[in-house]
Amino acid sequence: MKKNMGGADRVIRIIIAIVVAALYFTGTISGTLGMVLMALAGIFVLTALVGTCPLYLPFGISTCKKK
Repeated sequence: MKKNMGGADRVIRIIIAIVVAALYFTGTISGTLGMVLMALAGIFVLTALVGTCPLYLPFGISTCKKK
């Protein structure tokens, strides 16, 4: 897959995932909401590591710098 996420986008996703994980493990968020947010955080980490966001593809969005 072609990368469509820039560096800033990837860093923001990692930071959001860390914040959600911290809130979950400290008990600030729990239950169904906590599980859903943790799943979303996992997806954010995965897409940040791969560098491709599947939701960007149908809309033609790319946050990568043009070469």
